[in-house]
Amino acid sequence: MQKLLIQHSPPLQGTVKIGGAKNSVLPILAATILIRDTCTIHDVPHLSDVSMMRQLLEVFGVKSKVSSSDVIADSSAIVPASAPYEISSKMRASILVMGSLLARVGKAVVPLPGGCAIGSRPVDLHLKGFAALGAKIKSEHGYVSATAKKLYGAKIYLDFPSVGATENIMMAAVLAKGQTVIENCSVEPEIVDLANFLNAAGGDIKGAGTGTIRINGVQELHDVEHSIIPDRVEAGTFMIAAALTRGDILIENVLVDHVRPLIAKLHEMKIEIDTYDNGVRVRYPDELQIKGVDLKTMPHPGFPTDLQAQFMTLLTVAKGTSIVTETIFENRFMHVGELKRMGADIKIEGRSAVVDGIAKLTGAQVKATDLRAGAALTLAGLVAEGETEIEDVYHILRGYDGLDQKLASLGANIQLVGTE
Repeated sequence: MQKLLIQHSPPLQGTVKIGGAKNSVLPILAATILIRDTCTIHDVPHLSDVSMMRQLLEVFGVKSKVSSSDVIADSSAIVPASAPYEISSKMRASILVMGSLLARVGKAVVPLPGGCAIGSRPVDLHLKGFAALGAKIKSEHGYVSATAKKLYGAKIYLDFPSVGATENIMMAAVLAKGQTVIENCSVEPEIVDLANFLNAAGGDIKGAGTGTIRINGVQELHDVEHSIIPDRVEAGTFMIAAALTRGDILIENVLVDHVRPLIAKLHEMKIEIDTYDNGVRVRYPDELQIKGVDLKTMPHPGFPTDLQAQFMTLLTVAKGTSIVTETIFENRFMHVGELKRMGADIKIEGRSAVVDGIAKLTGAQVKATDLRAGAALTLAGLVAEGETEIEDVYHILRGYDGLDQKLASLGANIQLVGTE
């Protein structure tokens, strides 16, 4: 069992480089099923979720190998198969193979997905899109299947701009006959990255990054080489770490437009931020007592739900009262109980949390209840008095490549102990 041991740390200082985006590489790996050739994907982070996705793809005949930060995938021989529950129950992104399998072999059977327990996150929008393209949907015994001899373009309106549904429908529609129009779709940067990958392989997708995507189906996709965009959530986590520890960090490999919602909130707290072509510098001004701010998570370009927990940690030691409202996932306050074990003054009222800032947090034994909660507790440990011990760190390893090592390089007193 691995644990993180964290001691109160000095202000973090130095330079850190951000890796490829977890939320981008997983759908792109799923999309390799569509390509009857070899794909080379650069800037792939070393994450347990990436390993699980590669294991899942192997079930369908995708042969892949890792070379440094590259994944080379050969999808020339895809076989129809059911996704195993052992993998799907641990990783919600397993649902993303459905669109590719449906388009490539006409059938996809996947267990209802797992992942972090942060909300129900139903897959009905995914299935609604597949049905509109001509697939027959069936759900029984914990599995959902989609079958179609041929997919046909359609006009699809999403009741909510779901990232996963947008990605899955894009992958199914890229080989469908005719044009597919997805309205009220997600505009996240990861959607644009997936579209760029598919277009580089011969797809015809327009409008990614806007509320309407138009996909003209093509006969087939060819070999492709693609670099994953930087991880905006990892970047945001280090930006918050700089503010929380009163540090000064230069964060490289950041697309500034992707972190503007966080920049706006940190500016509101009077944190100093310099932006560059490929990075940001975040520093805590001398003799400043940061004040709390209100926060509401929204689909992009609003404040990302994946940074809500980390930002709440910052608010626990800010002056005054802050209100955090979560609109994306109904159960994304699981970190609150753990932060309260460390002395935080937080009250949950429905979909909002009222945070009263305190002078200091104190170290405690806590559990990473989900990926972003684990990051929030890691940050809390950096400023807590005494030692913080975080259990269930496998959640953190799902989404952060070497978080402990990167923090240690900036001066954090942190170590990962135990065996996997």
